[in-house]
Amino acid sequence: MSDDEAKEEKELDLTSHDVVTKYKLSAEIANKALQIVLSECKPKAKVVDLCEKGDSYIREQTGNVYKNAKKKIEKGVAFPTCLSVNSTVCHFSPLAGDETVLEENDIVKIDLGCHIDGFISAVAHTHVVQEGPVTGRAADVIAAANTAAEVALRLVKPGKKNKDVTEAIQKVAAAYDCKIAEGVLSHQMKQFVIDGNKVILGASNPETRVDDAEFEENEVYAIDIVTTTGEGKLKLLDEKETTIYKRAVDKNYHLKMKASRLIFSEINQKFPIMPFTARALEDKRARLGLVECVNHELLQPYPVLHEKPDKITGHPLQELNPTQAIDDPEIKAWLALGTKSKKKGGGKKKKGKKDALENSADDTGNGAVSMDTSQG
Repeated sequence: MSDDEAKEEKELDLTSHDVVTKYKLSAEIANKALQIVLSECKPKAKVVDLCEKGDSYIREQTGNVYKNAKKKIEKGVAFPTCLSVNSTVCHFSPLAGDETVLEENDIVKIDLGCHIDGFISAVAHTHVVQEGPVTGRAADVIAAANTAAEVALRLVKPGKKNKDVTEAIQKVAAAYDCKIAEGVLSHQMKQFVIDGNKVILGASNPETRVDDAEFEENEVYAIDIVTTTGEGKLKLLDEKETTIYKRAVDKNYHLKMKASRLIFSEINQKFPIMPFTARALEDKRARLGLVECVNHELLQPYPVLHEKPDKITGHPLQELNPTQAIDDPEIKAWLALGTKSKKKGGGKKKKGKKDALENSADDTGNGAVSMDTSQG
């Protein structure tokens, strides 16, 4: 390895000003895309149109940066825009012909991501399609997600462990008489890696186990919070709803069908690493080809998951009037913690995603990075 290559590899974390700049820029674009989608969440708005607005904005804005870089820089959508309504919890990003529309009082979970040179900023938010403050159990579940996200933001720091966050967010949810959804993982992220090996388990249960891990300086995490008024057991109801996939780069197989080979070739050219939506594929036979690719594990599907109907899942910016209040002294102590680490040198820390919604991302000292993708 040459000296230049060794230097480049060494700098691909938050000790590099260039890396921090790319995180900040991708965060600004992602947050603006979220705001655009939020502004269009009105009764009778088509879900697929809102998803395309978010993706189109990210593609447009990333296309305008680093145009004159000496080396080509990959950039664009890191996770397709999803709008999951009511008991649908995540990953709903329908194909062009879908006629699903929003209705008054729908609870909408928005989820999207942007990357610059593989440095990913993902955001998520829950919005109720109504005027005025959110009340009742809808307010409880959204406040639970919001408070859990604030606590996680303060506990993802060097020296703390993943199980500390798991225990804390479960305690917060219980304070609002809600639950953290089972099977939801928060992943460490690295350059071009949206789901790293170090993870935080949302809700501990015998069926889902993760390795114990300690947070270290200059790490980046996507904190994914899903709260619910139901049992917290998410289900796949219809595989045909799945439209988001990611190339499994460690898998190989000689596809038998011509349609599969054509679509897989397009995926390798356009989406070799990041998750994508089938809506973005040009080949109209995509659905047929995708089935064989998934069956032979060339693609990792992101299934659309559901809670039981009439159960509420949620994360906010709207005014909330929950029925529960936080009285637990330990939760209050967590919330009183600062979100910034003390400076220990030239390193950088990017602010959490939820904070970036209001202030954009800013730099602080060295530390584990909490990038809040809380959602319902």
